[in-house]
Amino acid sequence: MMPTEQQEPTRRRRGRWRLAAGGAAALGMVVALSVTGIADRTHSANALEDALGGEQLRIMAPAEPGGGWDQTSRAVQTALGEIVGRTEVYNVGGAGGTIGLPQFVRHTGEANNLMVTGAIMVGAILTNGSEATLDDVDMLARLTTEYLVIAVPADSPIQTMEDLADAMSDDVGSVSIAGGSAGGVEQVLTGLLAQAVGADPREASYVAHSGGGEALTTMLSGRATAGISGISELAPYIQDGSMRALAVSSPERVEILPDVPTLRESGLDVELQNWRGIAAPEGLTDDERAALIGMLDEMRESAAWRQILDDRGWEDAYLTGPELTEFLATDQETTAQILEQIGLVK
Repeated sequence: MMPTEQQEPTRRRRGRWRLAAGGAAALGMVVALSVTGIADRTHSANALEDALGGEQLRIMAPAEPGGGWDQTSRAVQTALGEIVGRTEVYNVGGAGGTIGLPQFVRHTGEANNLMVTGAIMVGAILTNGSEATLDDVDMLARLTTEYLVIAVPADSPIQTMEDLADAMSDDVGSVSIAGGSAGGVEQVLTGLLAQAVGADPREASYVAHSGGGEALTTMLSGRATAGISGISELAPYIQDGSMRALAVSSPERVEILPDVPTLRESGLDVELQNWRGIAAPEGLTDDERAALIGMLDEMRESAAWRQILDDRGWEDAYLTGPELTEFLATDQETTAQILEQIGLVK
């Protein structure tokens, strides 16, 4: 039966009421979720405050200013600004982090002390015979990975990676390559390049430096034939024409240097990346450790951190928990094998 003129408005009103009721229920869910989110953030903030015990967060960069660890430490400092407020970054340079590492492990149980570390320290511990190792710290997270770039001064007669490879093939000892600390990823890459061109990696001429700033000075001055460093460290000088990039160590070309070929494109079957992470001292309580990882979780999701990754060309390689433990064990084993293979450790 068709509705009468009086029935129709009633049905429409009821329809509107049912819609309004549904909308109110949805709004209630949104409000509830928002309140829950605020409560979770408040709980995390309180847990972090308890963990820090009213002390300012301090981050050790175990290298001189200007290098990748220094950049990472200050990037973390920036990204944590809205989460923990002011933090202090301080530098303890030398020997691939094996001077800073023994000092850091003395901060047992101090949750307000963190240290940036990574692949370079893994190699330096082995080559320097460091008594302190990464087994003596509490690794919280792997943060980023970054590929390396091989570059020469702008006025170098070497124009391509093929030119450098030919020179190394002819007399590997006459081709000096500047980079960071002995045993770090830059020296590992130097050995792998020598091996790839058919030369003895033990005869490769690697010029080690205690920090990225010193290495950069050598590269720009032309006192070394070529230099190897993280892409983010050399990209500004490549982009302004001070240096010429020959190749990157990535499997594919990188967005920040799109015109630079990979080593494989240049005829060398080599790929290598550097990782960086952050550690706490041993002796933290479960609650303190959880609060610090929660802080890093929040940092990783922040707009500030995402912008830093984009600007520097770093890969988001965030890893915590058992997966991080497994990664570290594998990386240490692989690094030891490569260093023995190229003659840096016995």
